[in-house]
Amino acid sequence: MAGLAAVADVQIDPDGVFKYILVRVSKKGGPEHKDIVRGTKTAEFHNNIFEKLAPEMEKLELECKCLGGGKIDHNSKEKKIRVFGVSTGFGKADHAISVEKLKSVYKDYEITWSNDTK
Repeated sequence: MAGLAAVADVQIDPDGVFKYILVRVSKKGGPEHKDIVRGTKTAEFHNNIFEKLAPEMEKLELECKCLGGGKIDHNSKEKKIRVFGVSTGFGKADHAISVEKLKSVYKDYEITWSNDTK
């Protein structure tokens, strides 16, 4: 599981409102997997995040599948993160899973989610 352990659970921008995806990363041909969150303001579309992530995982001999997406509103000054929305291309991520991943990294934050689109 060394390959999976090398993959960070969460990588998001430090501030702002941006698109995010929930991705299942697994060893090629194996049952071991983990879900990760990736989000950035530089992505115009959700698939831009996935297109950048997939080759990185390929180098680690891992495969990835996008489970869905949405948006994150990250306010580092107030230590708040809000997860919401949907990806047109990938569908809605399970925001509850995304929030659990975020809480594992941003332990002193107030983190919420909703099915709101804005």
